[in-house]
Amino acid sequence: MKARLKTTGLFLMALLLCAGLSAQATKGPGFVTISGVVKDQSSKKNLEYVNISVAGTSIGTVTNADGGFSIKVNDSIQASALEISYLGYRNQRYPIKGEDVENAVILLVPHTNTLPEVVVRAMDPLKLVENAVGKIKDNNSINHTMLTGFYRETIRKRRNYINVTEAIVNIYKTPYTDNVDRDRVQVFKGRQLLSPKAGDTLVVKLQGGPNYSIYLDAVKNRELLLDEQSLREYKFKMETPVMLDKRLHYVVSFEPQVVQPYPLFYGTMYIDEETLTFTQIEFSFNMKDRNKITNTILKKKPFNLRFKPEEITYLVTYKQENGVSYLNYIQNSIRFKCDWKRRLFSTNYTVVSEMVVTDKQLNNVTAIPHKLAFNYKNVLSDKVSNFYDDDFWEGYNIIAPTESLESAVNKLKKKY
Repeated sequence: MKARLKTTGLFLMALLLCAGLSAQATKGPGFVTISGVVKDQSSKKNLEYVNISVAGTSIGTVTNADGGFSIKVNDSIQASALEISYLGYRNQRYPIKGEDVENAVILLVPHTNTLPEVVVRAMDPLKLVENAVGKIKDNNSINHTMLTGFYRETIRKRRNYINVTEAIVNIYKTPYTDNVDRDRVQVFKGRQLLSPKAGDTLVVKLQGGPNYSIYLDAVKNRELLLDEQSLREYKFKMETPVMLDKRLHYVVSFEPQVVQPYPLFYGTMYIDEETLTFTQIEFSFNMKDRNKITNTILKKKPFNLRFKPEEITYLVTYKQENGVSYLNYIQNSIRFKCDWKRRLFSTNYTVVSEMVVTDKQLNNVTAIPHKLAFNYKNVLSDKVSNFYDDDFWEGYNIIAPTESLESAVNKLKKKY
């Protein structure tokens, strides 16, 4: 892959290097907590990665893999409702009544409207993507922005979690007319829980970490997918349009049409039909290029350890606010196998990282000092004991843990 994605932070499956935490956190005003689950109205299927936001504000989160969510709303903003939006579904509102709510069930109705088929067939997908790239300066922020996000890394060995790391991060974004070189991530507060079993410690460094909040922003880091060279490397195809946030979206799939010394992607782009704003990009590696992928994502391993990537996927979403599109959510999943030479069986591992923007500052933004920024050579870590504090995050919004993750954390805590 190109250099832009090679300079991110690292995952590390061992107690090695702790990323520095910045300054102090202060407890905010009182808040109400609303938690529950989002489902498809007809099938009752839980819906993952649904946007949950406080109407009229930049406060938000997303549902987890179980469709569950939990959002904290400060009393001071006097919010009246939550807004729920999801690809292919009608928007829904949920009233805020000034008191905590548990086990809310929100049902979303699929949106069936599509663009006329003849228009889709007549559209040149490459030209559409090029036009959308040309509109980035009009559709995305041209000002300096400070995002607040919740970041989580989990590592599973077979089906068992062996590492859970979480952090509140500040993400300094320069205008979308600039490149990503001056964007920075700062870890505000974090915590980690590791398996105490010696056999669960596998020293492997992989590309990843909180700096993915910068480098997976494909609309800004255009060298990843959207610069002139990249567009020539892919073949584009129009797919069936969908509704997102009450707006029609073109859907464009892409796949490699050339061979490069670095691995290329397969994926799908969702582009707002009216404004040509990129709203969502999903992409994954072609696993036929395992050697290229290994050279790209694997940064360090023991000499006698064999590493084999199985699946690597990425998801990036954006959310419009007052006509301007901002980074909203990032997810990266890596499945791989490891085995020691002269041993018969290999072991499956899954590393998942995700970041959701929970708030943003648009005015009086100052850059994160270089000495406080998360260095791509660092590894996100903090004191294990912090996991015993139920109020660790105070008023900050997070991604609700899945049932399996909650169970794993409880089991790991009992082992200490």
